[in-house]
Order: sequence, then C-alpha cells, then structure tokens
Amino acid sequence: MAHTEYQYHSDMSSLLSVSDIVKLQTVKYANLGSLAVLVFDYCVTFPEEVRWTWFKPWDITRVIFIISRYLPFAGAGMTAYDALRASNQCASTVEGYIVHVVCIVAAEALLVIRTWAFWQKSRRLLIGLSVYAALSVVAAMVADLSPTMLIPGQEPPPGTCYFESTRSAAIVYLFLAMFESVVLILTVYKRIRDYKDFQSDIVITLYRDNMFYMFCILAITIANVICEGALPSAYSNMFDTLQLVVHSVLASRILFRLREDNERVHVPSMSLTTFDTQFNCLRPPSMSMGGTGTPMKFEGM
Repeated sequence: MAHTEYQYHSDMSSLLSVSDIVKLQTVKYANLGSLAVLVFDYCVTFPEEVRWTWFKPWDITRVIFIISRYLPFAGAGMTAYDALRASNQCASTVEGYIVHVVCIVAAEALLVIRTWAFWQKSRRLLIGLSVYAALSVVAAMVADLSPTMLIPGQEPPPGTCYFESTRSAAIVYLFLAMFESVVLILTVYKRIRDYKDFQSDIVITLYRDNMFYMFCILAITIANVICEGALPSAYSNMFDTLQLVVHSVLASRILFRLREDNERVHVPSMSLTTFDTQFNCLRPPSMSMGGTGTPMKFEGM
C-alpha cells in the first residue's frame, strides 16, 4: 500500500554493501513467495468460490468480493515483476500504488460488512465505519505522499531507484492498523454486551471466525509498521505483497463463511418450529421479550 520505488539498479554493487544487497534479494524473494501463496490459496478455495458466489445475484457485496479476490493478482504480480526486474530505468509505480490501495480498501470493506452483520445491520455502525475508513484512507495517502520525512531514520540513497520505501510508509500501515483495531474492538464489545451467555453455534462460529481473521490481518499490518518504521530500509518492502495476499485470502474466506452461516440459518428442510427457534437463538437477550431489534440475518451477503 505504500508508495515504493521499484528498481534494481545496474550499478548497485558500487553503491550498496554486500549485506544490503543480500537484504534486498531476501525481500524480493519474499514478495515472490507471497504471490505463490496467493495462487495456491486460490486453487484450494476455488470450489468454495463456485458454490458461494457464482450462482448468487450481483450486489455490492459480490462486487467488493470480486475486487478483493482478483485484483490482488495484478497488484502482487506487478510488485513481484518490479522487484525481480533488472533495468537501468526507474519503473513507474503509480499504477501499482493505485492497485494496492484499491485491494486493501476492498478487503477492509468485507470486514466492515461482516462486522455490520454481527451488529444486526446497524445503520449507524455502517455509516460510522464508512466515514472513519474514508478519513483513514485520505490521511494515509497524504502522509505517504508527503515530501516531508515524518519518521527519522535511514532512507533509500537519493537519486536511486531501489526496491525500498520511505519511512513515511509506516504511517500508512499505522492508520490501517488503527482502523482494524477499531473493527476488532467493536466485535468484542458486541459479543460481551449482547451475546455473552449465548450458546448458539452460529453466533459462536461467526464471532470466532471474525476474531481469527481480524487477528491475522492485524498481525501482518503491524509487521509492516515495524518493517517500514524500525528495520533497515532494505527490509521496508518485506511484506508488501504479503499484505495484499493476507487481506485477499482472509477477506474471501470471510465471505464464504458468511454465506455458509446464512445457509445454515435458512435451511429449506427445517420445520417452522425449528426455523423460529434458530432465529430466536440469534436474537440478543436485550432484543427479546418484545424488543425492537432485528434478528441476525445474512441476506445479500
């Protein structure tokens, strides 16, 4: 997601130490390995994609899913290609930068949708998270494109085009980590407030999966904050492609599990009594006994 200079300089050996060259090579192969992970996961989860998305009506959720599922192939491919290229000309990174931003935003949108479902489709929550997400994206892009060095430390040599990012890139991932932390806190808060004593398998599964996915995504974001802000600049793009891959892989699984949970709730063979009982299990205690709340449903997911 950070604005990166992608270039292997032909005269690198005269400007960098052997140690720095080894670090850059390690980062390049790490990005190539991340692309391999994306391809492997796609092959593994392709049957689930066919089952849960191919024959569903087109809606905003499916559009976001397609973006987060397929656009990372372009972003990861461009990053891997630029990391491994050997050329005397600096590569343009505008296209790759835009692709990275769109991929991350699409994946985060699926996280918001899952959180929104867990909050019984609260309009206030959806509006609040959408506004916060928009402000975070704008602030991150301003920080990333700022000519001022926001974090002191070693920077890539001036006038060169190495596969490195400036220290300001850590600010970008910090904004992303803050947003993901808010989503995580909202999920925990809802679970404690309304579902603390619930034993419903669907609620437990929805909460457990959401927490696991969020912790994994937050972990890779924090790792990027550390790499960009604290480690030597040669390691700045160590997890550049992996950031896209983790978001894409887990966001896809989020949608698959949402629709699987939705099917478990809406099983056609259920009797009316069983069907009503299942929905009563999804209604928080605060919404029972004549409450005005809406049971948790996943239509359109």
